Amino acid sequence: MDHAVRLLTTDVLIAGGGPCGLMLAIELGRRGIRALLVDPKPGTAFNPQANATQARTMEHFRRLGFADEVRAQGLPPDHPTDIAYFTRFTGWELARLALPTAAEAVRNVRGMGGSWSAAELPHRVSQKFVEAILRRHAEACDSIDLRYGWRLADFKDQGTHVDAVVQGSEPVRVRARFLVGADGARSLVRQALGIAWGGGTGVRRDFMGGQMFAAYLRAPDFYRVFPHARAWMYVAVNAQRRAFMASVDGRSEFAFHAAVHEGEDANAWTDTDARGVFAQALGTDIPVDVLSCGTWTAGHSLVAQSFRRGNVFIAGDAAHLFTPTGGLGYNTAVEDAVNLGWKLASVLRGSGGARLLESYEAERRPLAERNTAYARQFADSVGLYPARPALEETGGGGDAARSEAAAHLGAHVRLEFNIPGVTFGGRYDASPVIVPDGTQPPPDTANTYVPSACPGGRPPHAWLEDGRSLFDTFHREWTLLALEPQPPDTRGFEDAASALGLDLCVVRHDAPALRDLYAAPLALVRPDQIVAWRGPDDASAAEVLRLASGQENREDAGSARIGG
Repeated sequence: MDHAVRLLTTDVLIAGGGPCGLMLAIELGRRGIRALLVDPKPGTAFNPQANATQARTMEHFRRLGFADEVRAQGLPPDHPTDIAYFTRFTGWELARLALPTAAEAVRNVRGMGGSWSAAELPHRVSQKFVEAILRRHAEACDSIDLRYGWRLADFKDQGTHVDAVVQGSEPVRVRARFLVGADGARSLVRQALGIAWGGGTGVRRDFMGGQMFAAYLRAPDFYRVFPHARAWMYVAVNAQRRAFMASVDGRSEFAFHAAVHEGEDANAWTDTDARGVFAQALGTDIPVDVLSCGTWTAGHSLVAQSFRRGNVFIAGDAAHLFTPTGGLGYNTAVEDAVNLGWKLASVLRGSGGARLLESYEAERRPLAERNTAYARQFADSVGLYPARPALEETGGGGDAARSEAAAHLGAHVRLEFNIPGVTFGGRYDASPVIVPDGTQPPPDTANTYVPSACPGGRPPHAWLEDGRSLFDTFHREWTLLALEPQPPDTRGFEDAASALGLDLCVVRHDAPALRDLYAAPLALVRPDQIVAWRGPDDASAAEVLRLASGQENREDAGSARIGG
């Protein structure tokens, strides 16, 4: 590294400026932590890439104050967000899941309960728009330095810090306390650390398994020839070419993806080929402007065998690779950043112990394994279903084939796209910084979410009588919920937090329904809005906070007493 002459110092060096790296920069920057983010691309994404922001991700955007900005992007507010299946886009409609428009989502969320009791509902918006918003908010943080057109070239963990070389117009040395590789599927950081993938790859399916062709295209005449009600996602199911397409702007731009057949060389396809493949899925020819095209591989359900080596961490696609069914890759990446951001900040500010950093892998790696398994299940459900030629026949044989497909796809679309259990039900039960209370969490199922304050999961949500979301009352760092008209004394937590340097706020609500929802008068909520502990009183407050902030082992803390 002697060839690098200039030296920059920072707290955290982030390799990668996609949603994961940008979200991490925001989490750090909002806490005053210095971070340098480098990305070899000239700027944020041009291609649409991921197209669905799940409700839990939207709740984090709300926590940070820009959910409304995200919801204003993408489809027009009155555009349907349905998922619909057709033999071809101009052919027979087979199945449809009707979902609210962006405007309806804002209105409807306040009246929803059970599995969908939430501060935010999902939003259909392309990643290119989300990244631009995340970049603006990262740039607004005084302690954040974003450098697109720069790449991480080399690094070495020195034990007390990381020395790195980043390359822009010239090589520059960087000294950082920590390095985070959010640098994608071909992560230099993961490869340099020698961390192997675990899980499955190379799965072959008729659809969503093997090579896929992607085109970002503009088709102004699509809705002129499209004979059905509008949707957000359009899926073509026929024996010639299976494909799916998401609307980018609700008018003329689409993210189109098609299965590549055995023997086809999609890497050599031109814009003309892209138009031909699109015409196969559409069922007719219309003028199409191809903005970009390329190939990608479906059939991955890979999770890195470790998420950390010393002072170096990996996150996002560097740590897990998904087949995009369910839209889980980007959303899992965002929550990696949320989880890691407050922990790095706590350690750098001296209020978090070393075990807090150990908890990142302990929490996020099992979650990645869970989510890739769900995505694989969804991909099998749609991709292994055969698209027989009879689907496009007239007469009784065609009617029977379409009726059978409608039944299967109607069940599948609800399996893949109505997933509150996946969205809200991720848990950190085995985490070393979660304080168990002896209760069991609800079963983990994709399509049902049972709100529970059992420590280790998302806090149960409720709308308050004054119209606010309960989540809007949480403190930006640690929150102690006191949920009775005359709750137990909380001074033990307040005094212990002060002694440990934790930014904790007691938030009081006296509605009996909230006490019943949380099944305890006191609940400790972490900065990432995860329940760390709940109990009847503050008798073990100091031990609870030491454990939850990574300053004490669970074994040393006396878990029987802490659990309440």
